[in-house]
Amino acid sequence: MLQHFRVRPMFEGGQLPGWTFSFQQGAERFTGDYMPDGTIKWTTPAPTDEESVKKMVHELMTFHVYE
Repeated sequence: MLQHFRVRPMFEGGQLPGWTFSFQQGAERFTGDYMPDGTIKWTTPAPTDEESVKKMVHELMTFHVYE
């Protein structure tokens, strides 16, 4: 489970090209960039269960940004 999920636009004014996000999973903190095409670029080492975490990030981005 991802905890303390935060998302904000990369650039002031909320314009594309993407968003930065951060969250905590267990004792580790992860950050990354979410691109408009859904690509995730990690700015910290990727989680060991990267594919399942990507699915959770996509769901949270849909809720926080696109709705």
